[in-house]
Amino acid sequence: MNITGLSGKSDAVLVIRDTEPIVAALRGALVEASPEERPGLERAVALVEAAADASEERLRADWVRTRLADVGYDGEIDSVRAVRALRQAEPRLSLLAAVQLQKAAVAQPE
Repeated sequence: MNITGLSGKSDAVLVIRDTEPIVAALRGALVEASPEERPGLERAVALVEAAADASEERLRADWVRTRLADVGYDGEIDSVRAVRALRQAEPRLSLLAAVQLQKAAVAQPE
């Protein structure tokens, strides 16, 4: 089933953040946690809060690097091969979207 307008290539990439309920759930679990569970839950809260504070540019850059790693690409991010690998990882990306995402990743060093 295709949703109208969402079949074929896409130029839009959305960043979706839904960290508030996750942080609340982790904090709730932390209240009831045993001493053995606390360090792991505290670390999880810190990680989710850090992700919540990250800019959209940082999230896009991290997403690009993850997608490239998923297809085994380990070359330079600013190369044509990187765009090709990104489109291999995400076949619905248009060339324009892949190039824009590549530029975002280049602008946000690891």
